[in-house]
Amino acid sequence: MPAEGATTHLIEAPAKEPLDVGQADSVVVENVTRAFTTRRGPVRALDGMSLRAGRNQLVAVVGPSGCGKTTLLELICGLQRPDSGSVRAAPAALMPQRDLLLPWLSALDNAGLALRARGASRAEARRAAAPWLERFGLGGFESTRPAELSGGMRQRVSFLRSLLAGKPVLALDEPFAALDAITRHEMQGWLARVLADQPRTVILVTHDVEEAVVLADRVVVMSPRPGRAVAVLEPEVPRPRSRTDPDVVALRERALQALGVGA
Repeated sequence: MPAEGATTHLIEAPAKEPLDVGQADSVVVENVTRAFTTRRGPVRALDGMSLRAGRNQLVAVVGPSGCGKTTLLELICGLQRPDSGSVRAAPAALMPQRDLLLPWLSALDNAGLALRARGASRAEARRAAAPWLERFGLGGFESTRPAELSGGMRQRVSFLRSLLAGKPVLALDEPFAALDAITRHEMQGWLARVLADQPRTVILVTHDVEEAVVLADRVVVMSPRPGRAVAVLEPEVPRPRSRTDPDVVALRERALQALGVGA
């Protein structure tokens, strides 16, 4: 799919001029190929992958295991370079599947790590992060260590840390995959409310097709490795979306068909 977009940093092969972040798109991935050399030989992770995300859109990426979804996120965040094609994106923060909270720090200090990385003192980071914990439903848990938090709470702290990094793009790598079904549904609703209050461009990698069609402005379905986009679905149902809405159910079935599930 052709893409056009906006960026302040550029990771591209061959090199081009970065786009203006004020333009409509915050992320543009165009005809990207990425391969690795392993002990078993070369592995082609992506081959002709394209994707775009408009400013403050949530784009969900679904696909089979090993199709290059995490590689795609790392390219968007500037942690890898494409072998060919282009990746143009506004500055992005990556939230990996595991929360990676530091066990010896409190919830407040873990959330403030992004601010510390930007040069804030510990006291400054705490003052800035404290009001956010209350807004994220973590009031009263400021001094709690990660081991004493529930899975959903840990993910909220991790997401807050990513949000406080101050980047216009958030790359979320299966953030709710390790949670039980009830908590996962609660966190999906929570994420939708947070983004309504604090808009960001979000690239959400998920194995949960229902999660994708309920949350996303656009759903990109990837092929098995080497990954490329085989379908792009755009829900017309306004948010918040009900999982039982016939249009949502139909969109879920279309995504599953594109994945080859039940075919």
